[in-house]
Amino acid sequence: MEPDLDRFDSRRSTVYANRGVVATSQPLAAQAGVRILRDGGNAFDAAVATAAALNVVEPMSTGIGGDAFALYRTADDEVGALRSCGGAPQAATREAVRDRLGDEDAEMPDFGPLAITVPGAARGWEHTVEEHGRLGFDEVLGPAIEYATEGYPVSEIIADAWAVCAERFVSDAGREAYLPGGEAPEVGQTVTLPGLGETFQTVAKEGTEAFYEGAIAEQIGDAVQAEGGLLTAEDLDGFTPDVVDPVSTTYNGATVYELPPNNQGLIALEALNVAERLDAGHYGYDTPERVHYFAEAMKRAFHDGHHYITDPDFESVPALHAKEYAEERASTVGPTAGEVSVGGPGLPDEDSDTVLLTVADEAGNVVSFINSLYNGFGSGVVVPDTGIVLQNRGASFSLDPDHPNTLEPGKKPFHTLIPGLVELDEDDWAAFGVMGGYMQPQGHVQVLSNLIDYDMPLQRAFDAPRWRYMEDGRLALEERLAGEMGAALSRKEHDVGVLPARQFGGGQIARREPDGTLSAATEPRKDGSAAGF
Repeated sequence: MEPDLDRFDSRRSTVYANRGVVATSQPLAAQAGVRILRDGGNAFDAAVATAAALNVVEPMSTGIGGDAFALYRTADDEVGALRSCGGAPQAATREAVRDRLGDEDAEMPDFGPLAITVPGAARGWEHTVEEHGRLGFDEVLGPAIEYATEGYPVSEIIADAWAVCAERFVSDAGREAYLPGGEAPEVGQTVTLPGLGETFQTVAKEGTEAFYEGAIAEQIGDAVQAEGGLLTAEDLDGFTPDVVDPVSTTYNGATVYELPPNNQGLIALEALNVAERLDAGHYGYDTPERVHYFAEAMKRAFHDGHHYITDPDFESVPALHAKEYAEERASTVGPTAGEVSVGGPGLPDEDSDTVLLTVADEAGNVVSFINSLYNGFGSGVVVPDTGIVLQNRGASFSLDPDHPNTLEPGKKPFHTLIPGLVELDEDDWAAFGVMGGYMQPQGHVQVLSNLIDYDMPLQRAFDAPRWRYMEDGRLALEERLAGEMGAALSRKEHDVGVLPARQFGGGQIARREPDGTLSAATEPRKDGSAAGF
């Protein structure tokens, strides 16, 4: 019998442990992180081991051909952030893209070779281990190499996503690597990815120089050029990740950290500030007023973020997370739904395929790490014999010269990926996140409110039914939240719809409390697990 992916019949409890916890969207990947913790690694080592394992066991969503980001609090009480995303190729001008497409009025393609940007994940993984870990990079990649070369059984939700994306590949290289027997694998089918395993073995042995400056870089450049793209090996040469300062705000006594532009973290912070000003979290949990005021806060944050957020090296971005600005925006909210656009044409895709993982260890390190190819199997371009799927993050660019995210050589695209970090109370830290395109900041706001305003345990905060403001102006509800709530929100003039559970993201959390107790929870809308020891 095929599984019903939208049912929530299984009961989960918050996982508690003393030494370390890992939460992510696939159980084997969570076990990879726990294995590294048991072998003497810390939360940073475990985060990279989990991310690399996810490349193997959830390959349509993430990988070494994509980008990676992290927010963390170290055992030394440092709060920091990593942004490891590449920019557009040096040949990627608006004119060059339209010339390749043969249409002077074309829009930026969603998939294919022209949507490929420089992948940042590999250097992000290596930097994280070398700067903050205890183990060698080769040790940390060990579990991923084993899964790729020895095989693993495909889990339920991942098998469904794999099948949905099976037509995405642009050449035989992708089909040969990821469609065993010419089809997407079925639930429980054991899969090996030998090309990807060999790539990981090379990177483990030679470091990421092989990926960015050596033979693998040449293979990537050749593959993209062969498909008519603009990326070359020279675009990869010299790529380095950025260590950036997080942006933050306070929300009802907690301090929330997000990534700065070019990521959409400011959208989550602005929404929290507006919601706080509206006292949205003081309404009863089951009341339509709670959903209404949070959704109205979210609308305004989306509108502003999509109007301003871009690569700050190319254009300045205002402080959308300022409390004073939130007061002004909150004054525009009334008791019924407002007419607020999410930001006009040229926006990135509303949905994306992403993985998120969170780790906490006994020393006090807490890490939220997010990794993505953007859409399922990214651009659809797979580098022959390597298993490397190249992301399509360039689809977030616009070919409108007046758009804040207009395509320019070397420019980083608007990024939906946002890991989260929160200090709930003094020395009470949690790494969290909710993946899924525009659902990410909305998920951050809802999970944080569940924890802070309604004092929910970790697992319940992620199990709770969700709402989602859509690009087309609808306010979508999970079926469990619809019914009387939907009718009441319709009376508040919201255009209410119902979507399946899989459209409401996939979240994880790992927490370290002041007494050293560790806890974790995972998203019931995914295959994942939270594990500890």
